[in-house]
Amino acid sequence: MHIWRHTALLVLFAAALAGCASTPLETKHLTAEQYYKAGAQALKDSNYTRALNMFETLRGHYPFGSYARQAQLETIYVYYKQNEPKSTVEAAQRYIKENPLSPEVAYAYYMQGLANFDAHTGIMNRLFPVDPARVDVKPLKESFAAFKILVEKYPHSTYAPDARRRMLFLRDELAQHELYVAGYYMKRGAYIAAINRCKQLLQEYPGASDTPRALEIMIKGYDKLGMADLAEQTRKVLALNSSGSVVKH
Repeated sequence: MHIWRHTALLVLFAAALAGCASTPLETKHLTAEQYYKAGAQALKDSNYTRALNMFETLRGHYPFGSYARQAQLETIYVYYKQNEPKSTVEAAQRYIKENPLSPEVAYAYYMQGLANFDAHTGIMNRLFPVDPARVDVKPLKESFAAFKILVEKYPHSTYAPDARRRMLFLRDELAQHELYVAGYYMKRGAYIAAINRCKQLLQEYPGASDTPRALEIMIKGYDKLGMADLAEQTRKVLALNSSGSVVKH
């Protein structure tokens, strides 16, 4: 019994010594450069927890200067690598707010858009059998909005070409969602709601591949409501914008 107790005490004592011997850099007051290099190395080693700790400690001790700004940018990336879209977006928005004139604002917008981009995975598979009107496409809309700001304000940015490609994908994905919702309303006789949903599709996602189908639903909706003039006007728009057959009475 005494031997067991002494052994346990020795183990605890050895663990305490090991903890003292491996005192982390966080307990030392380093220069901004040293904190940054430690964080960068941790990031390179995929030690995201330590990288985040280093960058946050750097900003805590040295809130101003180039290293602090760079640490903010690295923090955005760390959150993204940790698959934390909300924290990624918040960190990006913080950088944009605090550094509005920085050339790296384009990167912050790009990461803000990228953080929510993966939310598109399987979205159309989630539409049925649930009510498609209840499918949350907010992350996709926020992603689209961030990319849009990037390409409009920083058209020559390194990130602009990829942002444009992703916008095209998101445009069609979001338009398809709107179309499903419009079709859902049509089946239930909610013609005005279906028409308004198609109008929203045309206004927010011009050029989407589902534009002809949206116009067709609008024509059917107008016909059901007895709005012959609006139905005919929409047929003309469809004829001008689609190579497909025009919906007839």
